[in-house]
Amino acid sequence: MSRVAETFARLQAAGEKALIPFITAGDPSPALTVDLMHGLVDGGADIIELGIPFSDPMADGPVIQRASERALAHKVGLRHVLAMVKTFREQNQHTPVVLMGYLNPVHVLGYETFAQAAAEAGVDGVLTVDCPPEEAEDLTAALTAAGLDPVFLVAPTTPMERVREIARLARGYVYYVSLKGVTGAGNLDIDDVARKIAALREHITVPIGVGFGIRDAETARAISVAADAVVVGSRLVQEIEAATPETAKEQLTRLVATLKAAIR
Repeated sequence: MSRVAETFARLQAAGEKALIPFITAGDPSPALTVDLMHGLVDGGADIIELGIPFSDPMADGPVIQRASERALAHKVGLRHVLAMVKTFREQNQHTPVVLMGYLNPVHVLGYETFAQAAAEAGVDGVLTVDCPPEEAEDLTAALTAAGLDPVFLVAPTTPMERVREIARLARGYVYYVSLKGVTGAGNLDIDDVARKIAALREHITVPIGVGFGIRDAETARAISVAADAVVVGSRLVQEIEAATPETAKEQLTRLVATLKAAIR
C-alpha cells in the first residue's frame, strides 16, 4: 500500500478528511521550499502537492503563474524539485508528496528515468495536468512500475466515458476541479460540487479530492462534507507572496492549521 493510500485509510478510520496544500517548488526561493514543506506538515497537512515550475501553466490562475515565474527566475527545474523532496525526506518519512505539473519536463527527462528518479527521491504520486488519460498509458505504466501513484484531474465537463478511463488508471486519489476556470477562480457552487462527486463515486473507487476555488476555512469545511480531501493552492501561494522570507513559514503554518481545524 502506498503512502497516499495509507494516509487516506488512516484518516477514514478516524472519520477525518485529508487536507492537501499546494505550493510551488522554488517559490519564493529554492532555499525556502523544504522549510515551507515542513511548515505545511506542522500546520496539519496530510499530503503535500508540490508544484513543478513551468513557463506556461495553462490551468493556473495569475497567483500560481507568478509563483512559477519566481521559481523559474531562480532556474528551478525538475531535477531541483526532486532534490528538494529528497532533502524533505531526511526529516519526514511519512507525509506523502505528490508532484503536480505539466507533461513537458517529464517528457524531456523520459518517463522511466523520471519515475525512477522520483521514487528514489521519495515522491509518492504524480499529477500531470495536461496529460489526458487517452495518452497516459506509457506514463502511467512507468509511474506504476516505480511504485508511484498516477493522479488525474476530473473537470465538471469531463464526459463519463473519460471518467471511466480515469477510474481505470488512477491510483492514490482523483482531483476533482470544482469549477470551470483556472486555479484561484471564484463562484464555487458547493451543492453542484456535491452532486458531481456523488455521480463520480459510481465509477471511481479511489478517494476524491476537490480543489480550485477553495480559499477559506468555511469553504473548506463545506467541501469536506462531500469530498475525501480538500486541496488548497492559490490561497497559500498568496500567503507566501505577501510574507517575507523570515515570516513565510510561520504564516503558512498558521493558515494551514486553520484550514485543517475546519475540516476535522
